[in-house]
Amino acid sequence: MEHPFGIDFGGTGIKGAPVDLEVGDFAHDRIRIDTPRPATPQAVAEVFGQIIDSFPASTRPVGVTVPGIVRRGVVHSAANIDKSWIGEDADAIFTAALGREVHVVNDADAAGLAEAEYGAAKGRGGLVMVITLGTGIGSAMIWDGQLVPNSEMGHLELDGAVAEATTATSAREREGLSWEEWSERLTAYFRHLERLFSPDLFVIGGGVSKSWDKFGHLIKAETEMVPATLQNRAGIVGAALVAHRMAGIED
Repeated sequence: MEHPFGIDFGGTGIKGAPVDLEVGDFAHDRIRIDTPRPATPQAVAEVFGQIIDSFPASTRPVGVTVPGIVRRGVVHSAANIDKSWIGEDADAIFTAALGREVHVVNDADAAGLAEAEYGAAKGRGGLVMVITLGTGIGSAMIWDGQLVPNSEMGHLELDGAVAEATTATSAREREGLSWEEWSERLTAYFRHLERLFSPDLFVIGGGVSKSWDKFGHLIKAETEMVPATLQNRAGIVGAALVAHRMAGIED
């Protein structure tokens, strides 16, 4: 059986696998290749081709996460990738390079969709905010299962600074903050989101979610808050789901 393909394109590595959307997991073990330097669209497309060619031939669509703002397939920001991406129609570039339908999505949005469809937010209605804590802060807003794209909540101003500069996992590590000290900052951040959006659920992702038992109970927010469950599979699974939906395939 053919499956849609998901690719998670990051600043250091590019990972991909076909995804079984019935269960929300990889249909085969993923493959990872280092991100090329410089990570131009053309160089990255070559790596995508290598990854896809490692699996049985397929005509199913491909979904690709990008660490930047994506509107209708065009990339509008490039914080951790080559600036040549800005203004490029990535959907068109990769569709031509790979010879199959490709759809690009913001990386946090892809992870959020995966958590809503298969993970910690499965079956939850209302407004779900998936917040990923890592080098920066990524976000996805899901309203009754529908994505509100490019929310970029890590860029909110908080106490006179960009939130992710003081509150991301990287800030905790850089400043040597204890879990308690970091959680005070997280509390201020999540209370700010509550005032702005009144969400029904927060899902906390990123690698640090594995340490949820060390800090989750220390965050003093009114909204229900749970750790993400798909871990590092979320980007690939979400990208494949986006490609499947955009292609309008009926199984």
